[in-house]
Amino acid sequence: MSDADIFKVLADPTRRAMLERLAGAEMTATELREGFAISQPAMSQHLAVLRGAGLVSERREGRYAHYRVAPDGMAPLHEWLAKYRAFWPSRIDGLKDLLREMDQ
Repeated sequence: MSDADIFKVLADPTRRAMLERLAGAEMTATELREGFAISQPAMSQHLAVLRGAGLVSERREGRYAHYRVAPDGMAPLHEWLAKYRAFWPSRIDGLKDLLREMDQ
């Protein structure tokens, strides 16, 4: 899956909210669905998309599936952000210098 595909998956606010909730703890689909105004089939579809993107993993325990964030799936996002993390400090320093010059 490409970086662009991962961003498409995360473009959906429900999936982003699900991922945020799973970042705190492993949950079953039923636990995860609490507070969301969506049906069980819709929850299953969202989870399938997140699993397909490698952002969520599943652990089976009897008839229950437990979901959690898959840290390795977040690596492409981390790499993408790292590029910009290196870019912005010099830009911000340049802006500070420009503002200082304008104030003089």
